[in-house]
Amino acid sequence: MGVITRSIPDNREQTEANEGVVAASSAMQKVCSQVRQIANFEIPVLLLGESGTGKEVVARMIHKQSQRAQRTFMRVNCAALPAELLESELFGHEAGAFTGATRTRPGKFEGCQQGTILLDEIAEMPTKSQAKFLHVLQDGEFSRLGNTFPQKVDVRVLAATNVNLHQAIASRQFRADLYYRLNIYSISVPPLRERQADIVPMIDHFTHLWAGNFGRQQLPMTRAMLDACMHYDWPGNVRELQNFVKRWLIFNDEAQALCYLHGHSGSSSQVAPIDTPPAPGGLKSQLGRIKKEAEKRAIIHALELSKGSRKEAARMLNISTRSLQYKINSYEIDRSTGAAMEQNGAAAQTCRSPHPATGDAQEDCVSTTNSLPVRIAHSSSLADEQF
Repeated sequence: MGVITRSIPDNREQTEANEGVVAASSAMQKVCSQVRQIANFEIPVLLLGESGTGKEVVARMIHKQSQRAQRTFMRVNCAALPAELLESELFGHEAGAFTGATRTRPGKFEGCQQGTILLDEIAEMPTKSQAKFLHVLQDGEFSRLGNTFPQKVDVRVLAATNVNLHQAIASRQFRADLYYRLNIYSISVPPLRERQADIVPMIDHFTHLWAGNFGRQQLPMTRAMLDACMHYDWPGNVRELQNFVKRWLIFNDEAQALCYLHGHSGSSSQVAPIDTPPAPGGLKSQLGRIKKEAEKRAIIHALELSKGSRKEAARMLNISTRSLQYKINSYEIDRSTGAAMEQNGAAAQTCRSPHPATGDAQEDCVSTTNSLPVRIAHSSSLADEQF
C-alpha cells in the first residue's frame, strides 16, 4: 500500500483559541463553553475528573480567560506534602516558627496576590489544613505560621480532585463546609474514552508539539494505528496518550505501538495476579510463555485489522509472509478465523477517489470524525525497547 493522505479539517486554530485544549468532541466543547461562562466571575471553581484528564489545563484556561490573566498562576499539589509543610507552603512562616525555619518565608497565597491559585488533589489536604483554608475562602485572610497577625489576600481559588467528594465527606476525610464553599460551580472533565473525537486531533497536536524537540519529523499514521488508537480505552487518559506519542516519536516503531495498544486493551484478563503461584520452569520459562502469548495476540490482531489478508498482516508486523505463515502454523491459529476475515475483506469495497482523472484513484479513504490530516504509510522497523 502506498502513502495515502486524506484532507481532513484541521483543528489547530481551534486548539490555539482554547488555550491549548483540544475540543473536537461535544464533551470538551461543553467544558470550553463552561469555562467561557464563568472565567470572569470571581468565584471558586471545582474541577472534577479522573487522573490524567487535564484538569490543570482547564484551570489554566480559566485563568487565561479571566481578568487576572496577566497576573500569576500557581499550582500546589496538596498530596505531595505533609500537613505542616503544606501549611508553610500555602501561608508562609516566620523565622523560628518550627525547627529549620531560619528565616521568614512568604507562602503561595502571598506570592499569588491578585492572581489564581490551583489546589490540586484538594481531597488529600489534611483536615487541620482544610480548616485554615476554609478561613481564607470565607474571610479572605490568613496568618503565617508563627504569627497571629492576619493578612488580607486577593486570590482566585480553583481546586481539582479525582476523588468522590461525597464519599470523602461521609468518611470524614473532607469537610462538608469546605465542599459547599468550594462548590459554587464545578466542571467535570471527561475521560478520554468519552471524547473519542479528540483522540486523532490530540495525537496530531502532540506530534506537532514534540517532533522538533526529539529531532523527528511528524510520523505518518497507518489505518491499523488509527483503528487501534480509536478502540483503546486509554485508562490513563490524556497523560497516557502523551506518553504514548512520545515513545512513538522516539522509537518510530508501529509494530510495538500496536502491541502496546492491543496488549493493554485486555490486560485485566490477560495478566496473571501477582499472588499466582509461579508456573513450573522458573522465570525464564514464564517469560518465554508470556512472549509467545503476546506474539500470538499481535498476529491475531493484525489478521483482524487486515480482514484476514496474510500479506497485509505481515506488512503490519514488519515480517515476511512466509514467517507469518510459519508462526500461524506454530501457534495453531484457527484457519477459520483468517478465512472468515478474508471473506469479510473481499466483501468490503476499497474506497476510491471519486475523481480518477486527477490521478488520485489509488488513494484509500480513512473514516474519522472531526480529526486532522492522517497519512497512511508502511510500518517502520521493529525496535527492541518496550513501547
